[in-house]
Amino acid sequence: MTRAIGLDHGERRIGVAVGDSETHMAFARPALRTKSLADAVDRIGRLVAEEGAELLIIGLPVTLGGREGTQAARARAFGDALAGIGAEIVFVDERLTSWEADTQLRAEGSVPDRRSGDVDSAAARLILQQYFDAMPAAPSHDLHPGEETE
Repeated sequence: MTRAIGLDHGERRIGVAVGDSETHMAFARPALRTKSLADAVDRIGRLVAEEGAELLIIGLPVTLGGREGTQAARARAFGDALAGIGAEIVFVDERLTSWEADTQLRAEGSVPDRRSGDVDSAAARLILQQYFDAMPAAPSHDLHPGEETE
């Protein structure tokens, strides 16, 4: 089982989600408000240690046309800054995740306040879930009645 943390990097907040490769489920956590890049790296490093995470899944803001622009370059630089904290870094296309997160929160009866970080962490959950959904399903090791192990 691999523990993973999904991140939706923003200039004011970083959305956070956690999950694992066994359940293939991602759960939003409170967004991080950081003072600087060094503060963000420190706090994410502590989160990686607390969660026992081996993977950081970072949203890559690609344009609707599929190109990487200024925001994608910032996300990649953020990933580079996190390279020393002991987790593998994977970038995932995050097109429309903030819009989808906002839509889902509203459908659940919530009125998202962008300043709260709820949308950011919901977007991080979608980014991490997208990563899990792209993973091949683990083979089932369940025994059926009458079967024996080798």
